[in-house]
Amino acid sequence: MTTILVTGGTGTLGRPVTERLRADGHEVRVLSRHTRPYAVDLREGGPALDTALAGVETVVHCASNPRGGDERAADHLIAAARRAGVGHLLHISIVGVDRVPLGYYESKLAVERRIEESGLGWTVLRATQFHDLVASVLRGLARSPVLPLPAGVPDQPIEVAEVADRLAELAVAPPAGRVPDMGGPQVRSFESLAHAYLRATGRRRAVVNVPLLGRAYRAFRAGGHLAPEQAVGKGTFEEYLARRPGR
Repeated sequence: MTTILVTGGTGTLGRPVTERLRADGHEVRVLSRHTRPYAVDLREGGPALDTALAGVETVVHCASNPRGGDERAADHLIAAARRAGVGHLLHISIVGVDRVPLGYYESKLAVERRIEESGLGWTVLRATQFHDLVASVLRGLARSPVLPLPAGVPDQPIEVAEVADRLAELAVAPPAGRVPDMGGPQVRSFESLAHAYLRATGRRRAVVNVPLLGRAYRAFRAGGHLAPEQAVGKGTFEEYLARRPGR
């Protein structure tokens, strides 16, 4: 069986990827900042990263930080993967990184380009936003008596377990370059998602659509982050909420 290293292996996506690969009989090393024996901060690199990659055939790169550092982390990972002779670097990215002028998206696109130019065998999968992220955003907005939403913005959330399953499939296949995007089952207004969240959590809030300014907002309004032609996800946002009574 293949020896696979999952960066960000304790995170929202990395954890189910790790579980799926181990269930299929693969040896999986979990790399994160605080999980031994492969506790590594990719933004710093260092000898511990070389140790983690020794004998690894495939890397599934799930680690990411919206606060910054992804490009530096990718540089360290790519360099160490070259030294270790890794045959396949699989990266999860976001639908719309080439269409939405948002700082985090631009960083994710820069990481994609580094991987493509790395000289390693590579695969890049882009997915739409996870249900978890949408629920987290709405949870924060619902703390106020009025729930403000960006007016006219649609979304297409997807179940993280489905993305994890796809990554696990790709990890044991040959490098495939840029593969088709993964989108959730429905393109929905953010307002409809907010009302679903309020119903599921028993909250009563006035929902107010607020027009915003800026290029990123216009790109989101135009659906630059959507993949309606790749609506391959099955689980709906309501089904996700029903499984999480704590929310």
